[in-house]
Amino acid sequence: MTDRVLAIDGGNSKTAVLLVDADGKVLAQVRGPGAPPQTVGMKRGLDVFEALAREAAAQAGLSPDEPIASHTAAYLAGADLPREEEDLTREITKRGWSTTTFVGNDTFALLRAGTASGVGVAVVCGAGINAVGVAHDGRTHRFPALGAISGDWGGGGQIGNDALWHAVRAEDGRGQPTELLPALLAHYNESSILKVVEKIHFEEIELDPHALCPLVFEVAANGDAVALAQIERLVEEIVLLSTVSLRKLDLMNEPVDIVLGGGVITNTGDTVVGPVRQRVTEMAPLAQVRVVDVPPVVGAALLGLDTIGAKPSAELRLRSAYDDHLPAATTTVGAAASG
Repeated sequence: MTDRVLAIDGGNSKTAVLLVDADGKVLAQVRGPGAPPQTVGMKRGLDVFEALAREAAAQAGLSPDEPIASHTAAYLAGADLPREEEDLTREITKRGWSTTTFVGNDTFALLRAGTASGVGVAVVCGAGINAVGVAHDGRTHRFPALGAISGDWGGGGQIGNDALWHAVRAEDGRGQPTELLPALLAHYNESSILKVVEKIHFEEIELDPHALCPLVFEVAANGDAVALAQIERLVEEIVLLSTVSLRKLDLMNEPVDIVLGGGVITNTGDTVVGPVRQRVTEMAPLAQVRVVDVPPVVGAALLGLDTIGAKPSAELRLRSAYDDHLPAATTTVGAAASG
């Protein structure tokens, strides 16, 4: 079998699967819904991944009875603790997609996507927030990233929930006046935020905090103090994640990359990145803060290519496929989550 890498970037809101050969050539890419096994259940989550992996194999012209790849590199949101990585590795190995399998947290894929060596710090802020660091000698630093119980704050869900919290308190008098209130009323097409709360309570409407997150940035752009305070807290949290990781790995005075990714960061221009860059470089002057410029699934594929001992030219070839746009082989599988 020709060496191939099956790369999986499993996020909370979407899953990306990339199949590449040992030379870095993109054979297929498929995208589908998010299905973190810790959230949707192990079987259902892996069924989603398998549907996407099989679609990628078919797209690449592989026979249904041959292994999809020699190595599977799966970097998944929710794989936050070693026990979870071990469980996922065992269950994915049973699926028989490849000869060898490695499962890690998706922030490692983000770091590899944004660096040539995989050394530095990556901070992802999408549905949630997390960070990892890797030193030159291979030492790693990471956070449990289990939410409030492990000291976390941030991510689209947190920001959206806080927006509703501030709007309720603005309406009933416990909090400061804020333009978040009329913004959320318009979003829900209601005249009172307490009516919104009541409907959420009785499950007549769904609370989707991720949909509220962009409203915070829109309101902040108009100078609203409450919304600006939320963004300021997010900036501070990203700076903390970055600099704590640098400090733990003795990288504060090293010329390393800090790679930022996730929808909350990449979809808000310089609103977050600019202040983060300024504050981080004040403390770690040699660090380079950058936003990832290729999809994190490319980082998963690169880690897989590292594992099989691919030549440096494979990385160049893979990255070149993303210079202007996604490879033409990309398709979207939207029904996988219903399996």
